[in-house]
Amino acid sequence: MVQFFSFRGTVTSISEFFIGANGEGAGCYTLVSVVNGDGGTVNFVVSPDTYFVDQAMVAVGDQVTGYYDGNAPVPLIYPPQYRALIMVKESPYQQVKVDFFNNQLVSSDGQLKLNLSPYTSITIRNGQVFSHSFENRNLIVIYGPSTRSIPAQTTPYRIIVWCG
Repeated sequence: MVQFFSFRGTVTSISEFFIGANGEGAGCYTLVSVVNGDGGTVNFVVSPDTYFVDQAMVAVGDQVTGYYDGNAPVPLIYPPQYRALIMVKESPYQQVKVDFFNNQLVSSDGQLKLNLSPYTSITIRNGQVFSHSFENRNLIVIYGPSTRSIPAQTTPYRIIVWCG
């Protein structure tokens, strides 16, 4: 099971990432370097499977949050290098939460509770409608205003079910 960890900061560089000596995959993988406000740096390996929320194009200078599997093995190098599962280009108009939501639709960290409306779009990554129960699953939640309670409550604009 994926345990989502995240790193948020400013993109400082984007470069090609080579995965093989024979040139296979050339142009399909990139290395995105991100620096946070404390000066910490992370390199994200972005593959064709990396999900970009809203299919956002990311450029140097953008504020992003990269999500990776905290249980996946990583090379012991500095700066750390993680395989990006999900990338979010920050926007003042929406917030994004990537986490496991239980049967009461509360995130695993207890910080967000979802209240659904008939207008909440629920899909899988490829944009197709998800028609089964999405409780007790990893979700990408796109939302706007939330309450100041603990947990904060919101009615999401969209929910993307992370299958697999």
